[in-house]
This record gives sequence, C-alpha cells and structure tokens, in this order.
Amino acid sequence: MTHDTTTLDLGPQARVLARLAEGVDDARLADPTPCPDMAVRNLLGHLTGLSIAFRDAARKDLGATTDASPEATVPDIGPGWREELPKVLGELAEAWRAPQAWSGMTRAGGVDLPGEVAGAVVADELVIHGWDLARATGQEYEPDPAALQVAYGLLAVSAEEPDRDAGMFGPVVPVPDDAPLLDRAVGLSGRDPGWTRPAQ
Repeated sequence: MTHDTTTLDLGPQARVLARLAEGVDDARLADPTPCPDMAVRNLLGHLTGLSIAFRDAARKDLGATTDASPEATVPDIGPGWREELPKVLGELAEAWRAPQAWSGMTRAGGVDLPGEVAGAVVADELVIHGWDLARATGQEYEPDPAALQVAYGLLAVSAEEPDRDAGMFGPVVPVPDDAPLLDRAVGLSGRDPGWTRPAQ
C-alpha cells in the first residue's frame, strides 16, 4: 500500500483546538483576538461553523452548510458551544480520514475546490485560528507539526498570488527567515506573531 501524501490526519490538531476551547474562561469571551473584528466568542463561533462546513465538504454533503460565505455574517456561539465545538471538531477529523474526501471536487464557503485543496485549507484554518485563540486567551500553543507543515505550504503559495490581499488573508507581515515555522506561518496569514492581548 502506498502512502498518499495528500492526506493528513486532522485529529491531532482538532484535539489541540478542543483543549484550547476547554481552557477558555467565560469572562474572556468578549476579549479581542488577533482576527480583526472578532472577539473570542466570534472566533469560537467561526471555528464551530467552519468545522461543520468542512466536515460536510469532506463527506461531499453539499448544501446550506457548504454554500454560506464566511464573510456573510459575524459568527457567534450558542449556549451549548462547549459541547458542540469539540463534537464537530471530532466529526471533522473523522470525515477527513476517508480517502475519498481528498479526491474529486467539493465546496466550502460557497467556493468549489478540489478535495485535497479543501483539506489543506481546513488544516490552515485550524492551525492559524488555534494560534489566534491561544494568544487571545493567554494559553500555550503547540500545533500538530504535520498540520502546521500543510498550513505553511498553503500560505506560502497564497503569498505569491498577486490578488491575495483581497482574499481571506491580510497583507503578509514580514518575519525573519530563521523564525520558528509557526511564526512564519502566522506572518504569511497576515498576522503579527508578536501580538499579545491587551492588559486587563
């Protein structure tokens, strides 16, 4: 059996995120995050929504969850978010364990894209938003190394695209070449790796 390099087990990174979410104090839900215009609660809502959308994209179960543009509304959490987010993160990881998730075409955020690209996009979302959540809530963060590698690869390619600042990423923040891979990925995503939450 040959190992298919286009697949990635999202389970380890999903578990990192679930632990970060568990560590969020309710008193911090209104705090700012490195994502412009998103408080912690909006970021958690975004993570819940994207987990559902990319779970369904992996299953090729296309419809309302995969058609909605992430920019259409500011996401928020519901009252059961502490149970819902780990649940949908687990379902997301499980859906992407199916080899067929990585082949053919699918859709997420209203955009049609190849399965293997969608898998890389969701790895990037989980890695970068994990960093956002950890920074905003003062938690330690060590992303899954395999997911980080995939995220960095996607971001490095997108950084070369002439119209990228009009898309899902902000302008690249320069980071030294010898900086840790996570810092370089964060910079490529349009964030400052030195971002710290405002003093309380």
